[in-house]
Amino acid sequence: MTALSPKIYEQASAAAKLLKRAERKIRVLRTLNWDPEIERQFFKDGSKVLPVPTYPKFDGEEVRAALADIKSVLAGEHPVLQWLNRTANKLEHAANMLDAVGTPDFYSHSKQLYGTPTDTMLDRKTRNIDLAKHLDGTLSGLSLEQLVLGGEDEHFGAEEFSERLSDKLVRFFDGNAPTVELSPDLSAKVLAGSRRIRVRSDARFTPLDVRQLLHHEALVHAATAMNGRTQADFPILGAAHAGTTEIQEGLAVFAELITGSMDPVRFHRLVDRVIAIQMSVDGADFIEVFRYFKSCANTNSQAFADTRRVFRGGVITGGAPFTKDGVYLNGLLRVHNFMRTATKLGRADLLRLLFVGKLDIEDVPAIASLAAAGKINPAKILPPWVSDMRFLVSYLAYSSFLNQVKLPGFQAYYQDMLSDVPDIWGFN
Repeated sequence: MTALSPKIYEQASAAAKLLKRAERKIRVLRTLNWDPEIERQFFKDGSKVLPVPTYPKFDGEEVRAALADIKSVLAGEHPVLQWLNRTANKLEHAANMLDAVGTPDFYSHSKQLYGTPTDTMLDRKTRNIDLAKHLDGTLSGLSLEQLVLGGEDEHFGAEEFSERLSDKLVRFFDGNAPTVELSPDLSAKVLAGSRRIRVRSDARFTPLDVRQLLHHEALVHAATAMNGRTQADFPILGAAHAGTTEIQEGLAVFAELITGSMDPVRFHRLVDRVIAIQMSVDGADFIEVFRYFKSCANTNSQAFADTRRVFRGGVITGGAPFTKDGVYLNGLLRVHNFMRTATKLGRADLLRLLFVGKLDIEDVPAIASLAAAGKINPAKILPPWVSDMRFLVSYLAYSSFLNQVKLPGFQAYYQDMLSDVPDIWGFN
């Protein structure tokens, strides 16, 4: 790798600061937000009339001009310059996408940022939709009664949820924990940011909800934002821009899995969203996708919320969805395989690098180069499974071996062995 010269460092640091300034003008989810009245009208119309969302006008010309100036000084082969060039390109796609809300071009830019369910991964074979269908087939045959003998059916109100979560946050954030606030008018049960977590005051929760939000939102999204803000010379690492979304969400879902905080209902919801995106790509309109989510045993409100996520900013009649929700599974695949490979190579040091800020896995060589030169601060806030990696590395070492095991042979043997085994305890 080319050495990080003082000239490249100064050039890159100046560009990173300008990128952070340009990124502030691109607020994807805020721009694509729907007025709550749209949901009320949809149900008032008997769920039979397509919604008509409106969006604030976004003018990306100023952002594009700023990005063009930044890219003009980033010519070079050094990984740090390439990282910042990729970031600038992602920000440009995001600006173009917001310029094209409600049109087929919106989908074209969404694909560049978040991919599609049928994209293949590095092996040229594995697709996001394949994982979704596999999980759908596996999880569909399971019921909660089979899986939980007791304990997770405890429900409590928003105030107790807020108290339990706040107590856990204080332990990890060393005086900088996000505040937890009750709010009566949220569309979701919880809206989490790096500085504030809002909880709908009439919502009900379980202990698992507390763990999921802690490990997903707080100890990944909030923690990486706070760690990124300590990188004074590269403040773009503190920005939650679209170019980092896939790895951020993949890391957060992996965190739920590795800490035992994931449950089949939530996992299945992530799967259903990927399938729904593909339905829209294939031409299904808002009402057809809403009916699909309803068939997945969702409430009206949850089905509407999930359908809105697929269609916000896109074309309501189908063919051009917002593909962001496909990144949860794709990001999980990428994060897991990166971690397995790094462990096999004896590079567990690179696992903590994912927490120094918000980055893509493709950015690791660049960030490692900066860290080796003392230009990147180590992450101050780490989840427990990363600060103490003994279990993580043990799991990844075993997991990396599984690729060498030919599953069909094992599967056929056990399927034959279990074919006549009776159901027990009335679970099936």
